[in-house]
Amino acid sequence: MYNTIKHISCYYPKNILTNDDIHNKFPKLKIKELTRLTGVHKRYICGEGETSVDMGFSAAEILLAENSIDRNDIDFIIFCSAGGDFITPASACIIHNRLGLKSNCGAFDFNQGCTGYIYGLSLADSLVQSSNAKDILLITSEAITKTIHPEDSSNRAIFGDAATATLITKNNKGSDNKFIFGTDGSKFDKIIIKHGRERYPLPEYAEQDSLDNYGNAHNDSKFYMDGAEVFNFSVKKAPDLVNEILVQNNISIDDINYFIFHQANQIILETLGKKLKIPEDKLIIDISNTGNTVSSTIPIALSNALKSGKIKRGNRIMIAGFGVGFSWGGTILDI
Repeated sequence: MYNTIKHISCYYPKNILTNDDIHNKFPKLKIKELTRLTGVHKRYICGEGETSVDMGFSAAEILLAENSIDRNDIDFIIFCSAGGDFITPASACIIHNRLGLKSNCGAFDFNQGCTGYIYGLSLADSLVQSSNAKDILLITSEAITKTIHPEDSSNRAIFGDAATATLITKNNKGSDNKFIFGTDGSKFDKIIIKHGRERYPLPEYAEQDSLDNYGNAHNDSKFYMDGAEVFNFSVKKAPDLVNEILVQNNISIDDINYFIFHQANQIILETLGKKLKIPEDKLIIDISNTGNTVSSTIPIALSNALKSGKIKRGNRIMIAGFGVGFSWGGTILDI
């Protein structure tokens, strides 16, 4: 990435769902075993009437306030989310208005789930390099829990809601690190919310519940994930992705200070670390207090590591995402 991540800020909803709360609702759930596999102890949940747009706006306001950023300096908003207030217009336009930004500011949405932050950085970097913008606001915001069936204990234990805002700014001294992307569209239905758009519009299709092999309720208007397929894909594809990033950038694992992968769950991250022989102190796992927040996991982990002092300016970071689509992507950040 040639240009610079200047600032990152995060927003979390006020509501918190703990593992004790989940166990109270699902007393037969083996919560200790599930916690060990997921690594999640609590997660933030959107309030009633709170949307991904509201959270994205709040994250952007925090970023502007925390860093004394002049709103007139923002040239572009990129909004990454599986949600949004409306099918049209773009949520980025709504956030633009609520932030009170200048009119000569671009704004668009895209939906790329677990690899969304990687895609967003690449898009922002390209806009800056093409001289179409100098300061870009990249927002990731996921209200994923709104799409999970209330009786789906497994996914309810994994996922949480959150938003992040990142300022990408022009830097002529940046490193020309390569982005790597890939797609296996044949597995599009392994993580899916099937009904609600043009292919299967609501309310034309009746929503009938069914139970999976673990007793979790599901219907086609709610979030579905084939956990076994996602695990197999992640632990197979992610090592290939990491090695390709290293080769394309002509570096080795020893040249990387820290690795931040999409925070899917604890067991996937630990498995990847072992397969790639990444030293434990270089692999950042930050899922315990937030859960899997989809496109927001990487910027949350990066922001927390920067604020704690674990990651310092001058460090070299590999970030990589893999999931919905199936898609994957990654790059090297010289922070």
